[in-house]
Amino acid sequence: MELKGKIKLINETNQINDSFQKRDLVITTSDEYPQDIIIQFVQDKCAVLDNYKAHDFVTIGINIRGKEWQRDGVTKYFNTIQGWKISKDSSELDLTPASSPVIQEQSGDLPF
Repeated sequence: MELKGKIKLINETNQINDSFQKRDLVITTSDEYPQDIIIQFVQDKCAVLDNYKAHDFVTIGINIRGKEWQRDGVTKYFNTIQGWKISKDSSELDLTPASSPVIQEQSGDLPF
């Protein structure tokens, strides 16, 4: 699965414990109704975000992860969007509409 959008922010790498680290990125989609989506990069994938910055247009390869959590007889479910690949998307770098040609009126007689 892929998500496309403009990077809104990239957090620093968060070292959870000796064997686990994660880094969050938020993109704003280019849909009709833009959404801010948080994507989590983990372990060695944290470093791939070093080459990106806010306002870059990107395509991100993602996996959706789910987890069950139980406490005091209550079961809850959580989802995480996990990134595994990212690339700059040059096709969306120029979002300005193409300029329309200027039509100049000519004075004088028509050629027919």
